[in-house]
Amino acid sequence: MNIKLNTEFDAIVVGSGMTGGMAAKELCERGLKTLVLDRGVAFEHGTSFVTEHKRPFELPRHGRVPKEELNDVYSTQGKVYLFDEATKHLFVKDNEQPYIQEKPYDWIRANQVGGRSLMWARQTYRWGPQDFTANQVDGHGVDWPIRYDDIAPWYDYVEGFVGISGRAEGLRHLPDGQFLPPMEMTAVEKNAKMAIEAAFENRRMTIGRCAVLTQELNGRAPCHYCGECERGCSTRSFFSAVSVSLPAAAATGNMTLRPNSIVESILYDAKTNRASGVRVIDSVTHEVTEYRSKLLFMCASCLGTTQIMLNSKSAEFPEGIANGSGALGHYLGDHHMGIDASGFTDAFDDRYYSGSRPNGIYIPRFRNLDAASRRSDYVRGFAYQGSSWRAGVERGAVQEGIGIDFKNKLRDPGPWEMQLWGYGETLPNYDNHCRLSPTEVDQWGIPQLIVSAGWGDNELAMRKDCAECAQEMMEAAGFRDISVNDNLEDNPQGLAIHEMGTARMGRDPQTSVLNAFNQAHEVPNLFVTDGACMTSTAVQNPSITYMALTARAVDYAVKEMASGNI
Repeated sequence: MNIKLNTEFDAIVVGSGMTGGMAAKELCERGLKTLVLDRGVAFEHGTSFVTEHKRPFELPRHGRVPKEELNDVYSTQGKVYLFDEATKHLFVKDNEQPYIQEKPYDWIRANQVGGRSLMWARQTYRWGPQDFTANQVDGHGVDWPIRYDDIAPWYDYVEGFVGISGRAEGLRHLPDGQFLPPMEMTAVEKNAKMAIEAAFENRRMTIGRCAVLTQELNGRAPCHYCGECERGCSTRSFFSAVSVSLPAAAATGNMTLRPNSIVESILYDAKTNRASGVRVIDSVTHEVTEYRSKLLFMCASCLGTTQIMLNSKSAEFPEGIANGSGALGHYLGDHHMGIDASGFTDAFDDRYYSGSRPNGIYIPRFRNLDAASRRSDYVRGFAYQGSSWRAGVERGAVQEGIGIDFKNKLRDPGPWEMQLWGYGETLPNYDNHCRLSPTEVDQWGIPQLIVSAGWGDNELAMRKDCAECAQEMMEAAGFRDISVNDNLEDNPQGLAIHEMGTARMGRDPQTSVLNAFNQAHEVPNLFVTDGACMTSTAVQNPSITYMALTARAVDYAVKEMASGNI
């Protein structure tokens, strides 16, 4: 094996997505020469947005992916709601990058620099004080080593950079942030909001808090409501690492970005008890290179980071680097979903909307927040996202009739429809885990990941209540032909794309991997700030929390370096 050594960097960041981009920006702006490694292909703002604004007839298959290709190449990635002909290049090919599902698990992975920040749903909700004390209160999992007040200033900081549109609601359990003007609700959503809040004292509906600009920010233009964010956003209105954080890092002159770089393992120096660098395999040439650094940030996604750490074995860490606790790979969690409620209304048939709003509505958690909302059958809670629309010409596929009369009926919009989607918290569970296969490797010789995770009794009880609450809210809002579904079978862990927990933060090195600053208990210059670091899942979309933790960890790490502790 031909191994060549490269010049040492001050810092290495593994992964260039939501947290990797933020880590790169923060490290570079603090003057550290930083190497950013990503296993995906090169991808640049603007020039790589090859399907942006393309109409269906401009795509070879009008947006569709052949069934054979879905089954043979994208058997897992093809389950994502935004996967189609225009976006498939953003995802890995499952047949080329296999993993082993001991229980059904959908591992959704990106194929380019910028990672999944290019196709996230952009929903950005702060976690509340109750989310950082829940484990301690109900006894599931270990206590978070931080509280809301520790991260609140970093939420402020990151929100100011990212740009979040939203409405302040004054809810303690869903703290307000640094918001740009909110997007507008439709007439149907406004009516539903009034009806639901009148019928249920502790329930609130608000417009989604979204990482899409509604006014200019740092040279980035406000959204023009084209509605296909995942194809790329030339105006940088939609936050992604490629369009915002990585360019900020590059502007310092301190960033070196290397795509097609698969990190095989972390190098460990037993004499100094430090991570000395990483061993990288070029995904195209298979050439091996070792890069050295004083500081290492793992931001390769929850499962990606965990796979690398488990594969980083030494005499001191035979079960993976920084894994003296045995917690690495365990407590894998995701949000459970697949509950939806929909209904129609004949009201507001004289109202419509402008453009394609890249956002929806949000109904925050309202269960198990106080004595009045306490449930006896489960702990934690759930929330809803949703939207409303009027059916267009696509309803012609099921509408009866032929000829001129048939066409004329399609000239006007159809009735209003509204839908709610439930998302629930998952309890920390040691048995939900990932581990390395002892026999199966990928095309680069790296052990494949075995994933074994499912739902427990608490999640199942919560789902029943979530579905019933959705039904009663739709009824209170006056919708007709209400349909409620709980499709658990087609929504295994992973498909919410909020996987987290496999290198959790904690107070005790015997039961956790990381301390309060995302620093490995046992390896002081190793930091993990992607979803792997999370101690519980809460119910809110986690990306803004990941980024806030990342900025906070970089601030701490750089100060520790300056003081000689790292």
